Amino acid sequence: MAFTMGLVGAGQFAGQFATLFHHHPGISAVHVTDVVPSRAAELVASAGLAGTFGSFQEMLASPEIDSVAIFTQRWTHGPLVVEALRAGKHVYSAVPMAITVDEIAAIIDAVRETGLTYMMGETSYYNPSTVYARQKLASGEFGRLFYGEGDYIHDMDLGFYEAYQYSGGAAWKSTASYPPLLYPTHSIGGVLGAWPTHAVAVSAIGVVDERGDGVFERGVSQFDNDFSNATALFELAAGGSMRINEFRRVGYPTHLRESRFRWFGTEGSFEQLARTTVWQTRDGIEDISHLIDTHASASVDDPALAHVAPALRDAFVSGYAAIHEHERRRIPAELQSLHNGHEGSHHFLVDDFVRAVTDQTLPPVNAWQAARFTLPGVIAHASARRGGERLMIPDMGEPNAR
Repeated sequence: MAFTMGLVGAGQFAGQFATLFHHHPGISAVHVTDVVPSRAAELVASAGLAGTFGSFQEMLASPEIDSVAIFTQRWTHGPLVVEALRAGKHVYSAVPMAITVDEIAAIIDAVRETGLTYMMGETSYYNPSTVYARQKLASGEFGRLFYGEGDYIHDMDLGFYEAYQYSGGAAWKSTASYPPLLYPTHSIGGVLGAWPTHAVAVSAIGVVDERGDGVFERGVSQFDNDFSNATALFELAAGGSMRINEFRRVGYPTHLRESRFRWFGTEGSFEQLARTTVWQTRDGIEDISHLIDTHASASVDDPALAHVAPALRDAFVSGYAAIHEHERRRIPAELQSLHNGHEGSHHFLVDDFVRAVTDQTLPPVNAWQAARFTLPGVIAHASARRGGERLMIPDMGEPNAR
C-alpha cells in the first residue's frame, strides 16, 4: 500500500529528491515544509506536489503524513530525526546521521523502541566503485581485505561557497566552517559499504586553514573549527585499517569525481583516480573505467538546477554506470527515465527507502549501519582537536531482527 511523505527542507538537494519521491509508485502524496515558506511553495508548484505545512511540528502532528524526509542543514538532523520517530513517522535522512555520540545513540534508541524505519541517504553505498568492490569481495577475489581508503575531495571554491550562501543567509560564513570530519559518510560509507566491518579506534590530523577570508576561522565559526582539511587512520574490527581524507581546500577536479576509493586484499586490489579505475592482481592490471564511469541523466542546464551552483551540477545529473545494470532493473519504470545523481545513487536511495517502509524490512543503510558510517568521523574530529591522540570508537551494535 502506498504511503505519504513530508519533505522537511526545500533547498537544493531536496528539490532533486522531491520529484523522485513524487513519482515513485509506493508514495501516494508528498508535502513540504521549510523555514522559508516561499521555498516550500515554489517546490510544490514546480514539482506538482500535494501541498505545504506551516512548520515541522505541524507536519508531525498531521495524520496525513506517514513518513518524513529530512533535508535540513547537516548539523540539525539528529534531534529532528528523533522527534519524527517519536511522532510515529518513518524517517529518511540526508547525511550525516548526527554530529554527536549522544545524538546518534538517541536515534538508535528511538528506532529500536518504535520499530519504525530509519534510513540515512548515503550516496556512496551505491557508488559504482563500492558496488564493484562488494561484488569482488563476495566472489572471494580480494582474498582477505586488510586495507581501504576513501576520499571525499570537494574544494570550497567549486560550488560550496554558493551553497552555504544559499542556505546560511547573512551568517553563512559561521556555518561554512562545518568540520570536514563531521561529514565523513561519503568517504567512510564507500569503504565500509563494500567491507562489512566497523572502526574501533582512530588517530586523526586536521590542517588549519590559511585562506583568511572568514571561513574556517574559529572566531567566526559556529563550530569553533579552523580545519579545512583532515585525514584519519582507523583500526577496524575485522583486522586491518582504513584511511579517509576529507578535503575542502584542494586542487582537484571535484566535478569529475567527488569521492574515490582504494581497497587492498591478499589476492586483489582496486584503485581509483579522477578518470581511471583499475583492478589489479599479481598477474596484471585491468582498466575497469568503462564499468565505473557514469553517464549523464540530464543536462546541467536543466531548469530544475537553476538554484544549484554551476560547479555542483555535474553531481546532480550523474546517472548509472555499467556496473549498475543488473541492480537497476528493480527500479520502478516511473523513475527510470527521470534525472539521477551522485553517481547513480538517487534512484536506489528512494527505492530502498520505499521498499523498507512497505515491506517492513531494514534498508541497507539502516540506523546501525548509519552509525558505523558517521560515528567514526565524530571521534576522529575529537582526535584531530587533541593533536592526533588515539581514541576508541564506541559501536552501537547490530540491528534488531524485523
